[in-house]
Amino acid sequence: MLTLEKNPAAHRAPNPQFEPPHDDRVIESRDLFGESREVAIEHDGALYRLKITKQGKLILNK
Repeated sequence: MLTLEKNPAAHRAPNPQFEPPHDDRVIESRDLFGESREVAIEHDGALYRLKITKQGKLILNK
């Protein structure tokens, strides 16, 4: 299984136009996914799936 460390897209520079507010948490995607390419997120009783595509992009599906 491909890990984020081996994915060149995972090492791109952050978007200089996006600066999170100081009170927001920033979570590295490799910390969230670990060795997996998909995680489940429960929100308001609904289950969502956050996936890493082959191109290294993120997709959120309900």
